[in-house]
Amino acid sequence: MSTVLQAKERKELRRSALKKIRDNGGIPAVIYGATVDSKPVFVSSIDLTKTIRDVGRNGVISLDVDGNKQDVVLTDFQEDFIKKEIIHVDFLAVNKSSKINVNVRLVLVGEAAGVKDGGVLQQPVHELSITSTPDNIPQQIEADISNLQVGETLTIADILYQGSFTINHEEEEVVASILPPRQEEEINSGEQQEEGHPDNEEGRETTPVG
Repeated sequence: MSTVLQAKERKELRRSALKKIRDNGGIPAVIYGATVDSKPVFVSSIDLTKTIRDVGRNGVISLDVDGNKQDVVLTDFQEDFIKKEIIHVDFLAVNKSSKINVNVRLVLVGEAAGVKDGGVLQQPVHELSITSTPDNIPQQIEADISNLQVGETLTIADILYQGSFTINHEEEEVVASILPPRQEEEINSGEQQEEGHPDNEEGRETTPVG
């Protein structure tokens, strides 16, 4: 059973109306999808936070808009980076039996053997596009890098996962690699100074020997 999140339709779309919603503890949002008309709504910030905690970032939510319920998933959100607050969210209307494309976080687990030897871990991919029915979307996909040595790479083909979904990436795409240890270059100007003489003698006072 999906967790119910209450929402209300937004009639006023001006910037001043959005500010009023946020000032009153709400978050402007929009519902969209192939089988529904795009609709502007707003939800309680507190209720949204609790719902995400209950169902997860990719869980199915029963969005109740003024008495009309629609299954949705949270596909995107905008955040105020200064206040660290969500200021807008996008809900995709879904059918639980139909597959959709979503992005899921890729998490590297374990400490790579190459890092223990001084190598540097690089992770060029942090999210994976997958195809799945809404109820089978994982919260995250984990990739074990424990055995990764210096100079080795981990690709999509190396990711072992269980679940009823498909990863929409080429198998040879690199998701992690261990670079060789960084070597500090010795800086040598090539200039030599005579021993026993200061760098600059100009202007120094001297006392003649009697």
